[in-house]
Parts: sequence; structure tokens; C-alpha cells
Amino acid sequence: MTLIYLLIEYLDELVFGVGEVAWPLFRDDLHLTYTQIGLLLSVPGIVAAFIEPFIGVLGDVWRRRVLILLGGSLFTISLFLTSASYSFILLLSSFVLFFPSSGAFVSLSQANLMDSDTNRHEQNMARWTFAGSLGVLSGPLLLGLFIYFGLGWRGTYTFLASFSTLCLLIAWKFLPPDKDSSPSFPSMKIVYEGFRAAFSALKRIEVWRWLLLLEFADLMLDVLFSFLALYLVDVGRATQTQAGTAVTVWLAMGLVTDFLFIPIVDRQKDTIKFLRRTALVELIAFTGFLLIPGFIPKLIFVILVNLFNTGWYSILQGRLYSSLPGQSTSIMAIGAVTTPIAKFFPLAIGFLADQFGLQTAMWLLILGPLALLIGLPKNGQKLQVESQTDL
Repeated sequence: MTLIYLLIEYLDELVFGVGEVAWPLFRDDLHLTYTQIGLLLSVPGIVAAFIEPFIGVLGDVWRRRVLILLGGSLFTISLFLTSASYSFILLLSSFVLFFPSSGAFVSLSQANLMDSDTNRHEQNMARWTFAGSLGVLSGPLLLGLFIYFGLGWRGTYTFLASFSTLCLLIAWKFLPPDKDSSPSFPSMKIVYEGFRAAFSALKRIEVWRWLLLLEFADLMLDVLFSFLALYLVDVGRATQTQAGTAVTVWLAMGLVTDFLFIPIVDRQKDTIKFLRRTALVELIAFTGFLLIPGFIPKLIFVILVNLFNTGWYSILQGRLYSSLPGQSTSIMAIGAVTTPIAKFFPLAIGFLADQFGLQTAMWLLILGPLALLIGLPKNGQKLQVESQTDL
């Protein structure tokens, strides 16, 4: 079953890898502004934040397998819609459908993987992250191949939809039935109790810590990657080929470091200290990336940025799962509290870029390593105390 869950994560990140490199193509083909790009990066996630809590609660009290397969079906449909989008509104609509579908298809699969071994959350998250990195790296290569043959980004998304259909059929055949699941849809009382159980976790300081740090850490991960190609072309004066090369290098580095991190995380006695040290170096590397001119120097610094954020998602997400024993899918529900805050950042960057330039707007991302330096606990003993503390 682990291989099926990792295949689903690979597919999701393959779509992400294609989309992030395709932003210059989206912009030129659909004549998008920075603000519209910010809306495309923000609005779907905000909408999903109001839908995914219900998915998460249903994943705990009803038939998780059904939700995964339904999410996979809508996930596939959204990819077909993206390939057929000829305006900003149509593209936005396809993204709005994609995000909650991904929540059901991918996030619930991740929850199943975490439930498979509750003593190895961080280790299994490292494997999950590696599968995702492999997918993200494959994305630009796939897009480049389709562009080479004259099929463009629309042809790429048509292929992604077809591949998603294949993955959905594999999941349909091999995903096991849920244990102790009710065949009938749960009553409103059961759903209410599920929400109350999920959101009761928000009384704990430890849960808030990992939720917020995950969102801020993402500024140095997915958010930076979303704007990387545009930044190198518009600010770094790189060509499309150079920007594509930089993105490929970023993804290749991520794949290698995520793979190497799988055995490393087993040997880390203090992952919090590891996060704190890498956040400090990340702060310096990202500052250098923004300040130093020239494509080659920026490429060197962006490699360092990528290197020193290795393990951030695996450790932080693993800690969040460990702080919610027996409530793996509740993370989707309580994550809705912080998701709108996180999705504000791409919109803010897009708006600031239209007003003051992309170079100025990118400084907002420095909040990522700063949040880790400020928000991480000072020692492991403090974590044990906080896990028993209510707000």
C-alpha cells in the first residue's frame, strides 16, 4: 500500500512541477498580470480551506477509501479543464476544483501512510517527500519534452490528466477497504462530534506551533519555487532557457537531498536543533540570492537556499502528526485555520510586484527562516511540557 500512496504523491507533485515552470507560459498565453498570478496562487487554496475540514472530518468518521477515489476523480477532471482553459477565469476555475480534490486524493493518502506506522512519522514523511521531489523534478522535463514536440502546456496537461486516470484506476483496484467504516453517510451529529474532536486539538500550544511553522517554512519551499522562474526572467534578466535550467537544478538538488535525508533523519538525535541551524544559514543564503546580481551568482545562491531547507517539511509535518495521535485526518480540518493566512502571501507578493516590482516583493519570503528561528522550541524538554498544555 505504501507504493500506491507514494505514487499518488508523485502524481500530485508532477502536476505541481509542471505548473510552477509553466507560469511564464501561462502569463504570455493568457496575458496575465502579477496580481492575477497572485490570485491564481492564493484563491484556490483559500477556497479549499473551507472545504477540506469537511473532507478531513469525514476521513475520520466515514469511508476514507471512497473519499480518496472521489477526490482522484475530480483531480483528474480538473487537469482536463486546465488543458482547455483559454482565459484567466477558466484557469482559476480549474485550479479551484484542483485544490480540494488534491486534499481528498493526496492528503488522505498521506494520512493513511502515517497511520501505517505511528512510531515512524518523520521517517515516512521523508519517504513521502522524496517521492514528491521526484515528481516535481519530472515536471519541467515533461513540459520541456511536450514543448519540444510542439504540444505546449495544454498538451502537457492533457497527458497529466491521462496519467492521473491511470493512477486512479490503480488506486481503485488495490486500495484496501476501510476498517470499521460505516456504509451509510454519517449523521450530522457524528460529523459535529468529529469537528469538535478535531478542533479541540487547537487548544494545545504544540499543535499551533507546528501548524504555523509549516506555513511559514513553505515560503522557502513552494512559494519561492512558484515565483522562481518569473523572478529569474524578470529581475535576473535570464533567458527562458536559463530560468528553466535553474528550476531544473533546484529540483534535482531537492531530489538528491531529500533522498539522502531519509537515512539522515534516523540518525538525528535532535531534529529541532537541526531546523534551527539550517534556518539561520537559510536566512543568509536567501539574502544573498536577492542582493547579488547576475544569473550565475543567483543560481549558486538558490542552490544553497535549496540545500539548507532540506528536511523542513518532513520534520515539521511529522511533528504535527505526532502531536495528534489517532487524529491523522484532523490535520486537514485544523489546517484550514492557518491556510488562509499562508495563501495570503502569494497574493501579497503579486500585488506588491505590480506596485513596487518583483525584487521588492520577494523580500516578504524572508519571514520563512525568521519564523523558524523565533518559533522553534529551545529544547526537547519544552516540547514535552507543551504537549500537555492547553491554551
